[in-house]
Amino acid sequence: MLSAWGAAAGAFVGTLALTTALRAASELGMTRMDLPFMLGAAVTVDRTRAKAIGYLMHFLNGQIFAFLYFAVFLAIDRGGWWLGALFGLAHGLFAGTALVNVLLPLVHPRMGSSLTSAPESALLEPPGFLMRNYGPSTPLVTVLAHVGYGAIVGGFTSLGV
Repeated sequence: MLSAWGAAAGAFVGTLALTTALRAASELGMTRMDLPFMLGAAVTVDRTRAKAIGYLMHFLNGQIFAFLYFAVFLAIDRGGWWLGALFGLAHGLFAGTALVNVLLPLVHPRMGSSLTSAPESALLEPPGFLMRNYGPSTPLVTVLAHVGYGAIVGGFTSLGV
């Protein structure tokens, strides 16, 4: 039995796990990516405020994505941790390729791009394909964190809470 309450709980726990994994990977030198800062810098140049706003935006995005997963689970009348992990894999790959590499630099006012000239100093460098500009381990860390997120959301959603 699929549950919206389970999706909400999975969204909270999954986003917490995803954010913690990405922060830990950054602190351990596995990546230079700071997703909350990247999100928050879209709305402010103040670095401290950007991080705080970015964490809020990331948490809200985690809720939205969990309910998108839930909607698909309902549409196909099946859920579970393994299907959630598969969705997380697709989500992580999409985020690292089309979303962050192509779309985000087009709309982010403080992110550089391949078209940015030297006098235009950007607050953020462009992520590059699979966000490799933020370190060689970034693609693996990002995809695994999203797989974990999806597994948690899928697992909680199918608990029938």
